[in-house]
Amino acid sequence: MNPRELDGLVEFAVQTAQSAGALTLRHFGRARAERKADGTPVTAADREAERFCREAIERRFPAHGILGEEFGAERAGARNRWIVDPIDGTRSFVRGVPLYGVLVAFESEGEPLLGVAHFPALGETLVAARERGCWLDGVRVCVSERAALAEALVLTSDPRGFPAADRLAGWERLGAAAGMVRTWGDCYGHALVATGRAEAMVDPVLDAWDAAALVPIVSEAGGVFTDWNGRVTHTGGSGIATNARLALSVRAALGAGTPAAR
Repeated sequence: MNPRELDGLVEFAVQTAQSAGALTLRHFGRARAERKADGTPVTAADREAERFCREAIERRFPAHGILGEEFGAERAGARNRWIVDPIDGTRSFVRGVPLYGVLVAFESEGEPLLGVAHFPALGETLVAARERGCWLDGVRVCVSERAALAEALVLTSDPRGFPAADRLAGWERLGAAAGMVRTWGDCYGHALVATGRAEAMVDPVLDAWDAAALVPIVSEAGGVFTDWNGRVTHTGGSGIATNARLALSVRAALGAGTPAAR
């Protein structure tokens, strides 16, 4: 993909995420949640924001595939695909907590090339594209240089969300070794790692729409994003984001797979 083409994709992704985020703000603090078949919450804002993103993609890139949390897949076999999570952190959104995000990612042949995490209630936009770095509101950002777990801030969305006892035990080991533990979760936790404000974010369960934007965001900030098995992927069903210096020790404490050498 040539640089000019990638520039156009980045611009489109940022504009789409920010416009969808403006729609969510109309509901912020007063949205009512329903339960989907899988038990997770959804609001009218989730659906409205995703419809907006899908319609924008259809107009601009009619041959591209689309995967969204609320309305599934279109043109699943397409070489190029957009992946959208209209509100990552719906539970926070419903409660009026401003740490939710709109995620828009673009992948080509299964590889995420760019990711946008827009935080409407904070007025912040984090964007990254392959070999372009990671940027927060026009300022280049990077992961921290901390190399000791005893000085690290580690995050997860909810300790009750660990689906297996061994993974929960790993989280407890990591927390015991870390200097500070918080639950500033969902995509905001990964954004804190990418911007150097935290050292690790652990998500034992992630869908592709949760993770696709995070792979380029964390990687281009100089960090490491893998699934629990140590693979750099957005389709592994889990996500661990770290700075580079603590990548191995965080995963060792968790009992997770080791990332392959770059």
